[in-house]
Amino acid sequence: MEQYKYIEVRDFCVSHGISTQFIVQLHDTGLIKVVKKENTEYLQYDELPKVEKIVRLHDDLNINLEGIDVINSLLERVEQMQNEIINLKNKLDFYE
Repeated sequence: MEQYKYIEVRDFCVSHGISTQFIVQLHDTGLIKVVKKENTEYLQYDELPKVEKIVRLHDDLNINLEGIDVINSLLERVEQMQNEIINLKNKLDFYE
């Protein structure tokens, strides 16, 4: 495992003031991916923005895991739609 692509879950939790159990719950509900190697759990660096967003939703807005799941799904749909709009605009520009 390449160390520069991962952060240990324990270190992330300490730096964000959350429990490791919360990360386990996020993983169990399928909201994030946790990599386990040699009895140590890691988060991939490319997952960090998503995990930090989830932590803010939970802590700052007091949203439960079910609500976070719904919000996450809606945000992913919006992002897909934005990408589709960009692609359609590019095609339109090509034909104009």
